Amino acid sequence: MSTAVALRYDRELPAPFVLAKGKAELAARMRKLATEHGVPVVEDAALADALYILQPQELIPEEFFRVVAEVLVFIGAVDEAGQKR
Repeated sequence: MSTAVALRYDRELPAPFVLAKGKAELAARMRKLATEHGVPVVEDAALADALYILQPQELIPEEFFRVVAEVLVFIGAVDEAGQKR
């Protein structure tokens, strides 16, 4: 079963937080809507599964800072390369 977790980073907060989450059909719809609206989608099933235990608006735990930072850096690099966001 596929899992999707939408994250948001706000520099005012100490860590990124879960914006939304879903499994199966909801996860597929989240990915589709993100793509349609130019929101970057990074597929990392293991990370999505691990973060799925968090509730919306919950900050990600410190143990995930490094991997989530890598995702954010990747998204920033894609934006800088002129990709649609």
